[in-house]
Amino acid sequence: MTPEEVVDEIRKSGLRGRGGGGFPTGAKWAMTLNEKSDQKYLICNADEGDPGAFMDRSLLEGDAHSVIEGMMIGGYAIGASKGVVYIRAEYPIAIERLTMAIRSAHETSLLGDNILGSNFSFDIEIRIGAGAFVCGEETALMESIEGRRGEPRQKPPYPVQSGLFGKPTVINNVETLGNVPQIILKGSEWFSSIGTEKSKGTKVFALAGDIVHKGLVEVPMGTTLGEILFDIGGGIPRDKAFKIAQIGGPSGGCLTAEHLNTPIDYESLTKLGAIMGSGGLICADEDACMVDMARFFMDFVQDESCGKCVPCRIGTRRMLEILERITIGEGKEGDVELLIELGNIIKDTAICGLGQTAPNPVLSTIKYFRQEYNEHIKKKYCHAGVCGELFLAPCQNACPAKVNVPGYVALIAAGRVREAYDLIRQENPFPSICGRVCTHPCEGKCRRAQIDEAIAIADLKRYAADYVLNSGEPLVNLNYPKNGKSVGIIGAGPSGLTCGYFLARLGYSIDIYEEKSVAGGILAYGIPEYRLPKGELKKEIDSIIQAGINVVYNTKVGKDIIFSDLKSKYDAIYIATGTQLSRKIGIEGEEKSGIYHGLDFLTDINMNKKVKVKGVVAVIGGGNTAIDAARSALRLGAKEVHILYRRTIEEMPADKREIKDAIEEGVILHELVAPIRFVGDGKVTGIECVKMVPGKFGKDGRRIPVEVLNSIFMINIDMAIPAVSQYSDLPFIPKGEVGVTDWGTFIVDPETQMTTQPGIFAGGDIARGSDVVITAIADGKNAARSIDIYLGGTGVLNIGEPIRIPMEGIEEGITVEHERFQMPSLGLKERAGDFDEVRLGYHKLNATAEAMRCLRCSRRSIKEK
Repeated sequence: MTPEEVVDEIRKSGLRGRGGGGFPTGAKWAMTLNEKSDQKYLICNADEGDPGAFMDRSLLEGDAHSVIEGMMIGGYAIGASKGVVYIRAEYPIAIERLTMAIRSAHETSLLGDNILGSNFSFDIEIRIGAGAFVCGEETALMESIEGRRGEPRQKPPYPVQSGLFGKPTVINNVETLGNVPQIILKGSEWFSSIGTEKSKGTKVFALAGDIVHKGLVEVPMGTTLGEILFDIGGGIPRDKAFKIAQIGGPSGGCLTAEHLNTPIDYESLTKLGAIMGSGGLICADEDACMVDMARFFMDFVQDESCGKCVPCRIGTRRMLEILERITIGEGKEGDVELLIELGNIIKDTAICGLGQTAPNPVLSTIKYFRQEYNEHIKKKYCHAGVCGELFLAPCQNACPAKVNVPGYVALIAAGRVREAYDLIRQENPFPSICGRVCTHPCEGKCRRAQIDEAIAIADLKRYAADYVLNSGEPLVNLNYPKNGKSVGIIGAGPSGLTCGYFLARLGYSIDIYEEKSVAGGILAYGIPEYRLPKGELKKEIDSIIQAGINVVYNTKVGKDIIFSDLKSKYDAIYIATGTQLSRKIGIEGEEKSGIYHGLDFLTDINMNKKVKVKGVVAVIGGGNTAIDAARSALRLGAKEVHILYRRTIEEMPADKREIKDAIEEGVILHELVAPIRFVGDGKVTGIECVKMVPGKFGKDGRRIPVEVLNSIFMINIDMAIPAVSQYSDLPFIPKGEVGVTDWGTFIVDPETQMTTQPGIFAGGDIARGSDVVITAIADGKNAARSIDIYLGGTGVLNIGEPIRIPMEGIEEGITVEHERFQMPSLGLKERAGDFDEVRLGYHKLNATAEAMRCLRCSRRSIKEK
């Protein structure tokens, strides 16, 4: 082949540079070929400075001859007689094996003068770089090879015109050159048949970070991000949720869950404001803080800046200073706007590609996670629990009610259980209930899990509550004198009771209007007794009411009392009616008898109505209501209970421990199954179902189930319990008087929880939609603070003497691995047909031992609170 034919073959293959922006290799070679010069150079860029990237290193260590051959072909094509491999000093094995390969090529006359008897001469030498990231930029790389400080040159002229030592030069990445021999051997059509229309061939990625299978993967261009991370990479470890993938290294950008269906090719990434770079792909889970990640990459870039131009030298320093301030709680209004302004100026004015792309991680995280920046600045809150200056401990930071978890765990370990209970109640008046039914997000952030298992935080909370509430000692609530102001609360569920508790202690007169004859809301009628005994619930509610709350039972607002009358009677109103109505699943035959919706089913059981269950029962759904309904149906005499869930068991939103218990008790779980029709003549006798498979990714990062063709099947049943969701009914609010979303929930200010009408506040499920108990409690607490401020108070809810917390903890270096101390439970035989509580509570010795497993990882000392 002539040099022109080689260049044309590379051009037709569609090969693009694998080291950065993806410039067409054939076009670069053609420009250099057309340059007239007595000397030309071909440089292999093996600097690979991106954190987490090791594609080039692997190729040089594993198949250095392919790179040498690619350089020889490139040299022949452009008329170069000299090749240089610029490799970083941190790759000693790659340097050793490349040196051996070059020596071997010399010995067999594949390098040197008149190769294989031709008139083509080509030789390669190795130049070792000192590890400066900027030397990955082509002009700075040439400066380094020439023996000068690695700093970029102004362009034009471009390297193909005036490159190394002023001669025409082609610079290609290791992976680019590794593709060349295969293209020449198999032809351009073979290579161009792989990939997409404009991005041909395969690409090697280095998977790193929070992913099951770390390492190198080679995939066709156009493979979606989700396929790379989940099908090949194995997904996110420890059941964590995917958050972002940082692609292109420090100069790249972040891709979020909504981009999992994005094909990874040059055009698609450019549209998203990211770059492929050399192929580094760092995955981060839900525990990653985007502000801290931006700070990390900016710190790297600023440290690696050569300092030649002012925008990069000083601009990145200013951006880093702002980010550092934000992560330690000293951010201020306008910081985000300043970061955007600085970033755009640097992109437009920096000399080289490093400076021009340096702001990318900051700008992309602001684009997709602006809320996290706002939380750091306005609320001094790091949702991920990374920025340690903003919280006491990761567990406390994850608790919606902001309970001092390390504090009460330390008190239990010291044997001061009563004080532990009092410390919990400073932030959450439901220690007993939350110890039993909380979804315990705190445990998901526990750093002990990095050693063995997370601390049993919820179980210890229950232990403290059981110890105090069963001791017979009177509970004393410290209250301020009455302040002459009153607040009306609609709904005596966890959110309403919490709001009333904190406001009553501050001296407000509190009336709570409850439609039913018992307080507790979803706690009283939506959770079975085997999880939450009525006696324990009553003890806790009584302890809250005695703070000075008046509960008006059997009073429905809108029927027994008019909402407008409440508005005129009270200084402020808090609406916390929850989601009381079961949502239909909307399939044919749902009106048939024998179909009992989940919340109605549980409510009737808890209200002591006669509920008949027999034969085969099918429960539809994957949340806690579905699990509770299934386990209750078994206890009421069902022959078989089947749960039908359209996704996988790992995606079920129900508590994992409850799912495990349900299966142990005999519930049959069918994953990836969706009901499409209830059958039967008046009474349901079967469910027609279809099998599902995970399809493309949704915006939440989960795969969207799709039907399997010709997979319809029938399950014969005697009863069906749909349990998919709940919704609210607000007949007492005149339409248009208070803003309501399309989902039927109130529009509230996220900071104050005030609705669109001044003085009317709302929280819990009525504002969020169907959620969990702890978030309802947190809303009630936040609403109490906001109402107090609205009515002229300070918003400070905690009153009384601080509790002194022991400072002793596990000495560093003596931690011993030990799984958590399990709470004893009723045996399977004892549970059958019985609604007695399954979990029996901690013995004092086990509770103390479990509390002593705490690592006391607080960044700041736990002082008096």
